[in-house]
Amino acid sequence: MPQVFGRYSNFWSRSTVAGLVLGFCLFVAAAYRIQDSAYYSRQYEVRHQPVPFSHAHHVGGLGIDCRYCHTSVETAAFAGLPPTKTCMNCHVEIWNRSPMLEPVRASFRTGRPLRWMRVNYLPDFVYFRHDIHIAKGVGCQTCHGHVDRMALMEQAKPLTMRWCLDCHRAPFNYLRPRAQVFNTEYIRPPNQVRLGKQLMKRYHVLDPRTLTSCSTCHR
Repeated sequence: MPQVFGRYSNFWSRSTVAGLVLGFCLFVAAAYRIQDSAYYSRQYEVRHQPVPFSHAHHVGGLGIDCRYCHTSVETAAFAGLPPTKTCMNCHVEIWNRSPMLEPVRASFRTGRPLRWMRVNYLPDFVYFRHDIHIAKGVGCQTCHGHVDRMALMEQAKPLTMRWCLDCHRAPFNYLRPRAQVFNTEYIRPPNQVRLGKQLMKRYHVLDPRTLTSCSTCHR
């Protein structure tokens, strides 16, 4: 009876199985790395806007407070975007003939709002409120980075679930006094952990075990 399998059949069969297992592991590892990368989260990516608004100039240079434009940040879930009238409070006098600002003037004349592109994006299934984070002492810089140094706005942090949980598991590492929430020059003090734990009690921050409950962010 002729031999069905050759001398190296066992070797090739084992190699094939091992290759498939290795390939699957490499595929999972690659998918995990991509999902955890800036490419997937769009971190550091500058979005095209109707007007090249510079936070570095307005915030870092002129010292305009975040709340002048983002008026609802302390009282609502969304920070809000300024109406064109807010821009024209200054630009009716300053750079009022600049071609770059024509979209702003056109919006003001017609009453049609500018269509700004969202930079910091969270999925619809994530429940997030700006007001509660500010009330508990989370600074703008913690989530948005040094906006005062950005000529064009970009997403400074990954905003992934893991990134959020790092803060929710140890909020004392990130809290600052409420008076410093909007301070773009705030520097983390050497006694941050001790100060953070004091602020957790003062601002009634929930126990980390509650903060990491699924229902905290997914409702």
